Amino acid sequence: MPKNFFEEVVFTATMALCMVYGMICYNIAINTGGMTNRVFIMALGELKIMWPVAILIELLVVGKIAPILAFKIVKPTDRPQFITYAISFFICALMCPIMSLIAIFLFKKPSLATFVQTWAMNLPAAFLWQFVVCGPFVRLLYRLVFDRKVRVEA
Repeated sequence: MPKNFFEEVVFTATMALCMVYGMICYNIAINTGGMTNRVFIMALGELKIMWPVAILIELLVVGKIAPILAFKIVKPTDRPQFITYAISFFICALMCPIMSLIAIFLFKKPSLATFVQTWAMNLPAAFLWQFVVCGPFVRLLYRLVFDRKVRVEA
């Protein structure tokens, strides 16, 4: 969707904000025994650390690898939304273990078991959050801001 580097940075920053904030809220809710209004405030502390990290990892590493992997299962001639879904899948599949690893070093007592548990619990939530909430919301917002044609698809 982004047409140039500026748009790529804006899109990445917006998507990272949505994904990171949602995943931080999810993890805090797990660690505190459930979702409460306080979780939304608590998440802001971690967000200021994890959001820039996610942007950098996405722009410098994952954003380069994910399309390569996606085009192993889709073709450039496939419907654009399938290409978008394939790239989003691989971004999520790569970002989740990386961000889980960073989070356990910053906010938990690091161990292999902690990493495996964190990753295993985060991966399904990250896919659901990406494909049901963040992805559609951020792409709609992006099209509105950058004056792209907004279509409602059935």
